[in-house]
Amino acid sequence: MAQLQKMPPVQVAAADLKPFGDTWTAQGNKLPRGGDTSSSKLGEVFDKKVGQALAHMLGGAEIVVPKGTALHPSKPDCVEIGPCRIVGGIRPQNFDVGYRPDGPRFAFDSKTLNDDKSIRKNYQNMINDLATEATTVHTRFPYAVVAFMVVLPTPCLAPRQKDALTRTLERLSERSSPIDQVHKAEAIALVLWDPATGEIDPNWPSEDSPLRLEKFSEQVERAYVDRFKGLPPHGADEDGTAGEDDSAEGNAGAEDPSEHT
Repeated sequence: MAQLQKMPPVQVAAADLKPFGDTWTAQGNKLPRGGDTSSSKLGEVFDKKVGQALAHMLGGAEIVVPKGTALHPSKPDCVEIGPCRIVGGIRPQNFDVGYRPDGPRFAFDSKTLNDDKSIRKNYQNMINDLATEATTVHTRFPYAVVAFMVVLPTPCLAPRQKDALTRTLERLSERSSPIDQVHKAEAIALVLWDPATGEIDPNWPSEDSPLRLEKFSEQVERAYVDRFKGLPPHGADEDGTAGEDDSAEGNAGAEDPSEHT
């Protein structure tokens, strides 16, 4: 069985985002719903990077594309990038990246709003969606690690709106344990990007904010290791029991997460 590794930072290059910026400008400061540089394809750029970083942390897990209606992964131990179906305590929900070897252990969604009108109209709905998606997973699977990225073009956010959004997302982030509030996520990143250059804003959120993109992997890794280190399929012996070293460090006094699935 593969051993857990450090989760590398999620890094998205300006070259990955610049084509979307060119389309955004050509389309009158918005992205179309279809095509190679649509709003959904922008989300997929971040989904892929998150899935690759997660697969590395899991010891090189295979990456597969799931079927949107499938309740189980197509292979025993794989990272799914695509419509990953989780039936939660509130509703069924498709996430963009998932890891569910024995039930959901990791669920991730990217959220993109791409023009002034969309942000004004859908800002509150997006916030409600984040809390609802975290709740629907955590009420059935309290050990699961739920994460989000909110990706917005910088020119569409007024200063007051940017401050308010940041404060709200910070309140929804950093769920620290399986008994913490279910509406919070273990990790949230706020990504503001410049359509003119494709660059991600290095100055916002502030350095002390948990929403910084470079902190995302650290938060996911910390939550996952705290809850699942030493449990199959990580570092298990052939008989399915946890290795002596891992069990002593990671599972003293802990319940088996499988009891909550």
